[in-house]
Amino acid sequence: MLALPLILGLMVGSFLNVVIHRLPKGESLVFPGSRCPACQTPIRPWDNIPLVSFALLRGRCRTCRHAISWRYPLVEGLTGILFALTVAQFGVTLQTAFLLALLGGLVAIAFIDLDHQIIPNAITLPGIPLGLVAGVFFGEPPLLERVIGALAGAGFLYLVLLYGGAVYGQDAMGEGDLNLIALVGAFLGWKGVVVTILLGCLSGSAVGLVLIGLRRLHRREHIPFGPFLVFGALVAMFWGDALVEWYLRFLR
Repeated sequence: MLALPLILGLMVGSFLNVVIHRLPKGESLVFPGSRCPACQTPIRPWDNIPLVSFALLRGRCRTCRHAISWRYPLVEGLTGILFALTVAQFGVTLQTAFLLALLGGLVAIAFIDLDHQIIPNAITLPGIPLGLVAGVFFGEPPLLERVIGALAGAGFLYLVLLYGGAVYGQDAMGEGDLNLIALVGAFLGWKGVVVTILLGCLSGSAVGLVLIGLRRLHRREHIPFGPFLVFGALVAMFWGDALVEWYLRFLR
Protein backbone atom coordinates (compact mmCIF):
# COMPACT_ATOMS: atom_id res chain seq x y z
CA MET A 1 0.00 0.00 0.00
CA LEU A 2 2.86 2.40 0.68
CA ALA A 3 4.47 1.71 -2.71
CA LEU A 4 1.56 3.35 -4.53
CA PRO A 5 1.67 6.72 -2.70
CA LEU A 6 5.47 6.63 -2.94
CA ILE A 7 5.31 6.28 -6.73
CA LEU A 8 2.56 8.91 -6.91
CA GLY A 9 4.71 11.25 -4.83
CA LEU A 10 7.70 10.72 -7.13
CA MET A 11 5.55 11.62 -10.13
CA VAL A 12 4.10 14.69 -8.39
CA GLY A 13 7.63 15.68 -7.35
CA SER A 14 8.70 15.57 -11.01
CA PHE A 15 5.89 18.00 -11.84
CA LEU A 16 6.78 20.19 -8.86
CA ASN A 17 10.25 20.62 -10.34
CA VAL A 18 8.55 22.17 -13.36
CA VAL A 19 6.52 24.44 -11.06
CA ILE A 20 9.62 25.48 -9.11
CA HIS A 21 11.53 26.30 -12.31
CA ARG A 22 8.80 28.00 -14.34
CA LEU A 23 6.27 29.59 -11.99
CA PRO A 24 8.56 32.39 -10.73
CA LYS A 25 9.36 33.23 -14.35
CA GLY A 26 5.71 33.44 -15.35
CA GLU A 27 6.11 30.59 -17.86
CA SER A 28 3.49 28.00 -18.74
CA LEU A 29 3.57 24.85 -16.62
CA VAL A 30 2.35 22.74 -19.56
CA PHE A 31 4.00 24.02 -22.76
CA PRO A 32 6.62 23.47 -23.94
CA GLY A 33 7.55 20.04 -22.59
CA SER A 34 10.51 19.45 -20.30
CA ARG A 35 13.81 20.65 -21.77
CA CYS A 36 17.42 20.74 -20.69
CA PRO A 37 18.03 24.19 -19.12
CA ALA A 38 21.45 24.37 -20.79
CA CYS A 39 20.96 23.19 -24.40
CA GLN A 40 17.13 23.38 -24.58
CA THR A 41 16.91 19.84 -26.00
CA PRO A 42 13.52 18.24 -25.27
CA ILE A 43 13.82 15.54 -22.63
CA ARG A 44 12.67 12.13 -23.83
CA PRO A 45 10.11 10.30 -21.66
CA TRP A 46 12.62 7.57 -20.72
CA ASP A 47 15.02 10.28 -19.54
CA ASN A 48 12.34 11.83 -17.33
CA ILE A 49 11.62 8.92 -14.96
CA PRO A 50 11.81 10.24 -11.38
CA LEU A 51 15.08 9.32 -9.64
CA VAL A 52 15.81 6.45 -12.07
CA SER A 53 16.76 8.64 -15.04
CA PHE A 54 18.98 10.86 -12.88
CA ALA A 55 20.88 7.80 -11.68
CA LEU A 56 21.19 6.22 -15.15
CA LEU A 57 22.36 9.49 -16.71
CA ARG A 58 24.74 10.03 -13.78
CA GLY A 59 23.29 13.47 -13.19
CA ARG A 60 24.03 14.84 -16.67
CA CYS A 61 22.04 15.75 -19.77
CA ARG A 62 22.20 12.99 -22.38
CA THR A 63 22.78 15.53 -25.20
CA CYS A 64 25.11 18.23 -23.88
CA ARG A 65 26.38 16.44 -20.72
CA HIS A 66 25.61 19.53 -18.66
CA ALA A 67 25.21 18.73 -14.95
CA ILE A 68 21.63 18.32 -13.72
CA SER A 69 20.90 20.06 -10.43
CA TRP A 70 20.58 17.80 -7.40
CA ARG A 71 17.40 19.70 -6.61
CA TYR A 72 15.50 17.57 -9.10
CA PRO A 73 15.98 14.17 -7.43
CA LEU A 74 15.78 15.83 -4.01
CA VAL A 75 12.32 17.25 -4.71
CA GLU A 76 11.15 13.97 -6.24
CA GLY A 77 12.44 11.83 -3.39
CA LEU A 78 11.20 14.20 -0.67
CA THR A 79 7.71 14.36 -2.18
CA GLY A 80 7.56 10.60 -2.55
CA ILE A 81 8.56 10.01 1.08
CA LEU A 82 6.10 12.62 2.37
CA PHE A 83 3.24 11.09 0.36
CA ALA A 84 4.02 7.63 1.71
CA LEU A 85 4.25 8.89 5.31
CA THR A 86 0.93 10.73 4.95
CA VAL A 87 -0.91 7.65 3.72
CA ALA A 88 0.73 5.55 6.43
CA GLN A 89 -0.49 7.91 9.16
CA PHE A 90 -3.88 9.05 7.86
CA GLY A 91 -4.93 6.15 5.64
CA VAL A 92 -6.49 6.18 2.18
CA THR A 93 -9.24 8.76 2.65
CA LEU A 94 -10.53 11.93 1.04
CA GLN A 95 -8.98 13.88 3.89
CA THR A 96 -5.60 12.43 2.95
CA ALA A 97 -6.10 13.71 -0.59
CA PHE A 98 -6.48 17.26 0.77
CA LEU A 99 -3.33 16.82 2.87
CA LEU A 100 -1.39 15.58 -0.16
CA ALA A 101 -2.44 18.72 -2.01
CA LEU A 102 -1.10 20.77 0.92
CA LEU A 103 2.18 18.85 0.85
CA GLY A 104 2.68 19.50 -2.84
CA GLY A 105 2.17 23.21 -2.30
CA LEU A 106 4.53 23.31 0.68
CA VAL A 107 7.35 21.54 -1.17
CA ALA A 108 7.04 23.92 -4.13
CA ILE A 109 6.93 26.96 -1.84
CA ALA A 110 10.04 25.92 0.09
CA PHE A 111 12.24 25.50 -2.98
CA ILE A 112 10.89 28.54 -4.82
CA ASP A 113 11.63 30.67 -1.76
CA LEU A 114 15.13 29.20 -1.55
CA ASP A 115 15.84 29.99 -5.20
CA HIS A 116 14.03 33.32 -5.63
CA GLN A 117 13.11 34.51 -2.11
CA ILE A 118 9.44 34.77 -3.05
CA ILE A 119 6.36 32.81 -2.01
CA PRO A 120 4.00 32.82 -5.00
CA ASN A 121 0.41 33.84 -4.38
CA ALA A 122 -0.56 31.46 -7.19
CA ILE A 123 -0.02 28.62 -4.69
CA THR A 124 -1.03 30.09 -1.35
CA LEU A 125 -4.16 32.06 -2.25
CA PRO A 126 -6.06 29.22 -3.98
CA GLY A 127 -4.93 26.87 -1.21
CA ILE A 128 -6.54 28.86 1.61
CA PRO A 129 -10.17 28.32 0.49
CA LEU A 130 -9.29 24.71 -0.36
CA GLY A 131 -8.25 24.14 3.25
CA LEU A 132 -11.41 25.78 4.55
CA VAL A 133 -13.53 23.63 2.21
CA ALA A 134 -11.86 20.58 3.71
CA GLY A 135 -12.99 21.81 7.13
CA VAL A 136 -16.59 21.69 5.93
CA PHE A 137 -16.31 17.98 5.12
CA PHE A 138 -14.07 16.83 7.98
CA GLY A 139 -14.42 17.53 11.67
CA GLU A 140 -10.75 17.55 12.58
CA PRO A 141 -9.65 20.22 12.91
CA PRO A 142 -13.06 21.93 12.95
CA LEU A 143 -13.79 24.69 10.47
CA LEU A 144 -13.79 27.36 13.21
CA GLU A 145 -10.28 26.36 14.31
CA ARG A 146 -9.13 26.58 10.71
CA VAL A 147 -10.56 30.08 10.29
CA ILE A 148 -9.01 31.20 13.58
CA GLY A 149 -5.67 29.70 12.58
CA ALA A 150 -5.64 31.41 9.20
CA LEU A 151 -6.64 34.84 10.53
CA ALA A 152 -4.76 34.85 13.84
CA GLY A 153 -1.56 33.35 12.41
CA ALA A 154 -1.38 35.79 9.51
CA GLY A 155 -2.28 38.66 11.86
CA PHE A 156 0.54 37.73 14.24
CA LEU A 157 3.10 37.66 11.45
CA TYR A 158 1.74 40.96 10.15
CA LEU A 159 2.53 42.54 13.53
CA VAL A 160 6.04 41.09 13.33
CA LEU A 161 6.40 42.58 9.86
CA LEU A 162 5.35 46.02 11.14
CA TYR A 163 7.64 45.71 14.16
CA GLY A 164 10.62 44.84 11.99
CA GLY A 165 9.93 47.78 9.72
CA ALA A 166 9.55 50.22 12.61
CA VAL A 167 12.52 49.08 14.69
CA TYR A 168 15.06 47.90 12.14
CA GLY A 169 14.05 50.02 9.16
CA GLN A 170 13.45 46.92 7.02
CA ASP A 171 10.86 44.18 6.78
CA ALA A 172 11.40 41.26 9.13
CA MET A 173 9.70 39.00 6.55
CA GLY A 174 7.78 39.20 3.32
CA GLU A 175 4.05 39.37 2.75
CA GLY A 176 4.26 35.94 1.16
CA ASP A 177 4.99 34.53 4.61
CA LEU A 178 1.63 35.88 5.80
CA ASN A 179 -0.20 34.05 3.04
CA LEU A 180 1.79 30.89 3.76
CA ILE A 181 0.81 30.86 7.43
CA ALA A 182 -2.81 31.55 6.46
CA LEU A 183 -2.60 28.50 4.20
CA VAL A 184 -1.27 26.40 7.06
CA GLY A 185 -4.02 27.64 9.36
CA ALA A 186 -6.72 26.82 6.80
CA PHE A 187 -5.53 23.21 6.69
CA LEU A 188 -4.18 22.54 10.20
CA GLY A 189 -6.08 24.97 12.46
CA TRP A 190 -4.72 27.31 15.10
CA LYS A 191 -2.77 24.58 16.92
CA GLY A 192 -0.91 23.79 13.72
CA VAL A 193 -0.16 27.48 13.25
CA VAL A 194 1.32 27.77 16.75
CA VAL A 195 3.62 24.80 16.16
CA THR A 196 4.54 26.05 12.69
CA ILE A 197 5.50 29.55 13.80
CA LEU A 198 7.37 28.33 16.88
CA LEU A 199 9.42 25.70 15.03
CA GLY A 200 9.91 28.01 12.05
CA CYS A 201 11.37 30.75 14.26
CA LEU A 202 13.54 28.32 16.25
CA SER A 203 14.95 26.52 13.23
CA GLY A 204 15.41 29.75 11.26
CA SER A 205 17.25 31.40 14.15
CA ALA A 206 19.48 28.37 14.66
CA VAL A 207 20.47 28.19 11.00
CA GLY A 208 20.97 31.96 10.84
CA LEU A 209 23.30 31.92 13.84
CA VAL A 210 25.30 29.04 12.38
CA LEU A 211 25.68 30.87 9.06
CA ILE A 212 26.75 34.04 10.88
CA GLY A 213 29.27 32.00 12.88
CA LEU A 214 30.65 30.52 9.67
CA ARG A 215 30.73 34.02 8.13
CA ARG A 216 28.38 32.92 5.37
CA LEU A 217 25.78 35.51 6.36
CA HIS A 218 26.05 39.13 7.46
CA ARG A 219 23.92 40.21 10.39
CA ARG A 220 21.68 42.48 8.32
CA GLU A 221 21.23 40.03 5.43
CA HIS A 222 18.07 38.00 4.98
CA ILE A 223 17.63 34.29 4.62
CA PRO A 224 14.28 33.08 3.24
CA PHE A 225 11.86 32.30 6.07
CA GLY A 226 9.48 30.21 3.97
CA PRO A 227 11.46 26.94 4.11
CA PHE A 228 11.55 27.11 7.91
CA LEU A 229 7.80 27.72 8.07
CA VAL A 230 7.34 24.75 5.74
CA PHE A 231 9.46 22.63 8.09
CA GLY A 232 7.31 23.72 11.02
CA ALA A 233 4.14 22.99 9.04
CA LEU A 234 5.32 19.46 8.21
CA VAL A 235 6.05 18.74 11.86
CA ALA A 236 2.68 20.23 12.82
CA MET A 237 0.89 18.09 10.26
CA PHE A 238 2.31 14.81 11.54
CA TRP A 239 2.91 15.49 15.23
CA GLY A 240 1.34 18.89 15.99
CA ASP A 241 -1.50 17.65 18.20
CA ALA A 242 0.88 15.47 20.22
CA LEU A 243 3.28 18.39 20.74
CA VAL A 244 0.49 20.73 21.88
CA GLU A 245 -0.92 18.12 24.28
CA TRP A 246 2.54 17.46 25.70
CA TYR A 247 3.11 21.18 26.24
CA LEU A 248 -0.25 21.65 27.97
CA ARG A 249 0.48 18.72 30.28
CA PHE A 250 3.89 20.23 30.99
CA LEU A 251 2.28 23.51 32.02
CA ARG A 252 -0.07 21.71 34.38
